[in-house]
Amino acid sequence: MRELSQSLRMSPSEIPNRIYGVENWGGGYFGVSEQGCLTVHPTRNPLMGVEIISLVQILLQRKVTPPFLLRFPQILDTQIKELHEAFRNSIAEFNYGARHRAVFPMKVNQKKSVVERLMAAGHKYEYGLEVGSKAELAAALSISIHPNALLVCNGMKDRRYLEWAILAAKFGKNPILVMEEISDLKKIVAVSTALGMRPHLGVRVRVFSRGTGKWEESGGETAKFGINTIQLLDCLKLASEQDLTRQLKMLHFHIGSQITDIRRIKSAIKEAARVYAKVRKLGFAIEYLNVGGGLGVDYDGSRTASDCSVNYSMQEFANDIVYTINEICQSENVPPPTIVTESGRAVTAHHALFVTNVVRTLNPGLGGSEIDPAKVDSEVVREMMDIYREINPKNFREYYHDALQHREELQSLFNLGYLNLQNRAQGEWLFWEICRKAIKFSRTLKERPEEFVDLENVLASKYICNFSVFQSAPDSWALDQLFPIVPLNRLTEEPTERGTLCDITCDSDGEIDKFVDLRDVKQALELHSVNQEPYYLAIFLVGAYQESLRMNHNLLGSVNEGHFVIDDSGRPHIDKVIRGESLGQVLASAGYNSQDLLEDLKARIQDAEAQSKISAEERESLSAAYRSLLESYTYLED
Repeated sequence: MRELSQSLRMSPSEIPNRIYGVENWGGGYFGVSEQGCLTVHPTRNPLMGVEIISLVQILLQRKVTPPFLLRFPQILDTQIKELHEAFRNSIAEFNYGARHRAVFPMKVNQKKSVVERLMAAGHKYEYGLEVGSKAELAAALSISIHPNALLVCNGMKDRRYLEWAILAAKFGKNPILVMEEISDLKKIVAVSTALGMRPHLGVRVRVFSRGTGKWEESGGETAKFGINTIQLLDCLKLASEQDLTRQLKMLHFHIGSQITDIRRIKSAIKEAARVYAKVRKLGFAIEYLNVGGGLGVDYDGSRTASDCSVNYSMQEFANDIVYTINEICQSENVPPPTIVTESGRAVTAHHALFVTNVVRTLNPGLGGSEIDPAKVDSEVVREMMDIYREINPKNFREYYHDALQHREELQSLFNLGYLNLQNRAQGEWLFWEICRKAIKFSRTLKERPEEFVDLENVLASKYICNFSVFQSAPDSWALDQLFPIVPLNRLTEEPTERGTLCDITCDSDGEIDKFVDLRDVKQALELHSVNQEPYYLAIFLVGAYQESLRMNHNLLGSVNEGHFVIDDSGRPHIDKVIRGESLGQVLASAGYNSQDLLEDLKARIQDAEAQSKISAEERESLSAAYRSLLESYTYLED
């Protein structure tokens, strides 16, 4: 049993927060207007906001069709400022004797427009980059960053990676090559000797402490990357033998993404700070302690240690890191290191939201109309008709159970050939209507039987939406990650439906059926009935990882993008429009060349014309139409 949280009618002003929790997860960036429309406030100024539906209209006027991704670069600016100010506050409060240097991990969002905006916003903070592959390194080399900013080079490295990471110092970068294993040091020595350069080095260590949540396995003794204490001592010995004592500048650790519990962070920082202090005492002048990522996002707004939330703020995160490192360095009598953070999710998640339009809805058991008793010629259907008429708030549980029994009889009799299709359709219609009445009556109870909560989930409508889960919210499919999902308007109108979101792929996994709730995870989302007006749904907090992990399932490609900024008067301006992939572009990724496709079709059209199946006029129109098809959007356009 559980209490029904929304059995009482709500005032219009209560709907956005009681149902969708906008204030809880919005971080001050999102709200609701008096007209019931979602608003965005990129600078967190409540007076500088616009209705998101108006931004959709701007894109539509430019012939940019849904689905689309909306980006708000000013949110990136705000998050960068908040991150650095949080550490500045902590350093001042605890009289910390060193500084904080942040880097953005490119794996979180490699989009050029995003990375360049972050580097511009973080220039005054000497904000840097972290890369984990040759491709990311190549991109980072072309991006303008502060000359003092760090370029942290993580990941597995071959000779070419090492060469360009070392050569980056010649291009005004400040690279630190982080060793993931002892063999990396031998490779670095060989490559740097050949280049005649002495790069700055780091070493990634495994700490015993682990994170929490979905990425807990990223840390601990069995983590994929890093070396243990035994290997660390061997690495330090080898570095001394190679006269690299002064080149070893950084100790690095990472216990996982989206750390939900602040206590795990404290534990890991304490352990890593001890390792730093002991290495300093061995004569290595380590300058940087890189605490990795893990700064989480409160996706569900619960402010708890659940998998999709965090039980701490950005300021508390900074406070615990600075205080813990400071305390241990004082006790060990070693100078404090410059603290390096690789927070990416918390920086980028809020800046992007995804908008899709509902194409149609599927409702279990709907169809047909009220049954005429005179046309019922089956005993089991007549009994279900009696239940349908007589079910009430006092007997609904018993009558619902009777209906379940009659439904089994109905199916059995049909399979044996005793009922026709009309009988079966009548029985199914009555069963689902009985279920709907039972659900309605169950909502009046102070404590609602669990079976009726489950029944309501079974009866949830399927909202078919113009998108691909695999393209636009892959973590929802792969990890059961929760993302806030809210209608763009009608938010002062109490929803009458409950539904799940199905995409347009030909895959049963293409469905979002878990939703944000303050106390639990909802199996269906409260939604409005779809009328003649377009019904838009927004998926929030998708600015981290989703684009990096996307896939072209069913050859549905990237979506249209609109980048918006809000001026001081609160008016929106389009900063950039990026068209989503066309059919031809997506087909090219699968090995199909557009010109070859056109030539192949042209040959088939000519064969058809030779056989008098089409006319010369049709030949020309078909060729032009096919070319237009290849240039069109991969999603539904009408």
